[in-house]
Amino acid sequence: MGVVPRSHLTSVAGWREWVSLPELGVEWIKAKLDTGARTSALHAFDLEPFERDGAPWVRFSIHPWQRSAADSITAELPVHDVRSVRSSSGHVEERYVVLVAIRIGLRRVTTELTLTRRDEMGFRLLVGREALRQGFVVDPRRSYLGGRPERVVRRRNRGRGEDDA
Repeated sequence: MGVVPRSHLTSVAGWREWVSLPELGVEWIKAKLDTGARTSALHAFDLEPFERDGAPWVRFSIHPWQRSAADSITAELPVHDVRSVRSSSGHVEERYVVLVAIRIGLRRVTTELTLTRRDEMGFRLLVGREALRQGFVVDPRRSYLGGRPERVVRRRNRGRGEDDA
């Protein structure tokens, strides 16, 4: 039996994980891994389409923390596509699609992300099947198998700063 190529190894992940979006400058963001969703979705606001060298781009802002507007990040990426996406509630919305690297645990994959307002959702990032099929198996009984950031980061995510008791 030969050596299995690294690209064929499978990582086990929990139904929720702390992930990184390195190209966007997001070191930590809590994500729901959703095998029921085809594409991944990122909470983004202030979407502003523009052209760069004749190609469509989009500028947008991200709130990486749940239930908090702190530490907003602005990013610019080429538009990969624009598509109609049906949400779990049945609402159809036109969304920009960008290609982004996501790191879950030690594995980094590039996937399509749709940009949408997720203010009311529990997670600012939803990782769908298209990303997960690149080497992840989701164990719905487990969480944070890829590790957690230090406590001060987890507290910021809950809307509490370092000075809060």
